[in-house]
Amino acid sequence: MSARLDHGGDDLTEIHDINVTPFIDVILVLLIIFMIAAPLSTVDVPVNLPSANGQPQPKADKPVTLTLKADLSLALSNQTVARTDLAAAVARATEGDKDPRLYLRADKSVPYGEVMRLMNELRAAGYLKLALVGLESDGPP
Repeated sequence: MSARLDHGGDDLTEIHDINVTPFIDVILVLLIIFMIAAPLSTVDVPVNLPSANGQPQPKADKPVTLTLKADLSLALSNQTVARTDLAAAVARATEGDKDPRLYLRADKSVPYGEVMRLMNELRAAGYLKLALVGLESDGPP
């Protein structure tokens, strides 16, 4: 048995329905992309930061180096400085100019929070250009 589904006439009629198949395909692709990208955007993974092997930057003629030692004491260009006198000592070393870059060195046993605390103290004193000094390595650590 056969049936004819054509209701007559060979002229094409307009279909007023929206073809949602391409729309659904695009939505599914976007869903897959977001399902893959969402777990990668979190920063909950504990990490041991490696040493950098970037190109060394040119140093200033008279660099101002601030060192945070393992016992959390500070030294400014090889002279011990009290933390309460830090802003005044840096101002003397830079002759009151807040524009030069300060080179910050920290012992690797110093907690990261202490380094951030020192950087915040320098920022509060008006010194916004800081460079972190590390050991140069030739290859991956």
